[in-house]
Amino acid sequence: MKVLVIGPGGREHALVRSLLSDPTVSEVHAAPGNAGINKLVPSHAIDANNPDAVAALAVRLDVDLVVVGPEAPLAAGVSDAVRAAGIPVFGPSMAAAQLEASKAFAKEVMAEAEVPTAMAMVAATAEEAAAALDTFGAPYVVKDDGLAAGKGVVVTKDRDEALAHAQTCFDAGGTVVIEEFLDGPEVSIFVLCDGRTTVALSPAQDFKRIFDNDEGPNTGGMGAYTPLEWAPPGLVQEVIDRVAQPTVQEMARRGTPFVGVLFVGLALTSRGTRVIEFNVRFGDPETQAVLARLKTPLGGVLLAAARGELDQADELRWSKDTAVAVVVASENYPGLPKTGDRIRGLKKAGELDGVHVIHAGTALDDDGKVVSAGGRVLAVVALGSDLVEARERAYDGVELVQLDGGQFRTDIARKAARGEIRLPSIHTSALPIVAKKA
Repeated sequence: MKVLVIGPGGREHALVRSLLSDPTVSEVHAAPGNAGINKLVPSHAIDANNPDAVAALAVRLDVDLVVVGPEAPLAAGVSDAVRAAGIPVFGPSMAAAQLEASKAFAKEVMAEAEVPTAMAMVAATAEEAAAALDTFGAPYVVKDDGLAAGKGVVVTKDRDEALAHAQTCFDAGGTVVIEEFLDGPEVSIFVLCDGRTTVALSPAQDFKRIFDNDEGPNTGGMGAYTPLEWAPPGLVQEVIDRVAQPTVQEMARRGTPFVGVLFVGLALTSRGTRVIEFNVRFGDPETQAVLARLKTPLGGVLLAAARGELDQADELRWSKDTAVAVVVASENYPGLPKTGDRIRGLKKAGELDGVHVIHAGTALDDDGKVVSAGGRVLAVVALGSDLVEARERAYDGVELVQLDGGQFRTDIARKAARGEIRLPSIHTSALPIVAKKA
């Protein structure tokens, strides 16, 4: 099987590594790739957001499967163009990708499917935003309705800050979704979908804020770990039964079947499990940690999903090890990142026991040296017998990476390793809160 992976980031590097380890995969190509991906497989310099260009490349390469990594190509309709060319593609159609491209649409689907989530209101003006903020009270949760690379959400106790974020979205011609705040730890679960069947991957937890102790602005994600020993038993089955399967059925009912990854962001609250958001692709950096533990060959599973045959795919098998991914970001990220700086120590880090380096925002300079080319530059991923060992190995690798102005969090998975994560007491007498139909 020949596979084409679309995207330039860490998630795509992790996907390429996993696909190369699948004995049924004979060849992997990438477009556009990055410095790490390009060392592993042939890469093609095309606009990944151009549906016609991607479809033409897939046809020219005569691939058996296209895997679309980021959200922007999906929202642009890349999957539709590839399917129209007769090639199986793992990634939802443009219509189905609205589950991420529009948070208001996602809330509408959740309401129809009776998925438990936060109560929310859509605002298009400052007056509507102010009214919604006052309805829910602090902490205030304001989300850009459109795609924002994981950075369009503000959670704050400062009403003026919340209003300012909403106004920024309005000034850009968008709307916002304002929600009630959800308490409790957050969990990410990737669910593979083929339009009918759903299969969940191992739950992970990521760290959105730029600084330790969850301080500072939101980012695309500064680290992740899996599995979650503290997660309640039965969580994955609950998510399949109450969230993923009803959502997939609702999307099919609408005539827009969902094929790809439904990324379910959850909060484990005092009122039970609640959906924070849907994404329609593998999350970054959770993918780097999750795929490090997957023992089942990935290519066959993704092809089965693309063909609508997920119920016939091999059962997923997982390593007993724990995985931790720590992101190294450029100076000034998540603002305008400083780029073009040499990155040293990559080989030494990758030679550590149980450690590998995933490239994200990297490129090669004129001398063929690896330099920073984005906000999140790379992730050091480590496997260990437990969370303590995996963290230690990951941070040993991070310490070997040299990048001027580089920044990383020192507390990825620290609370979990210390047994300090506490689930809120769930009031079993409380009625489940589901999205309300308008």
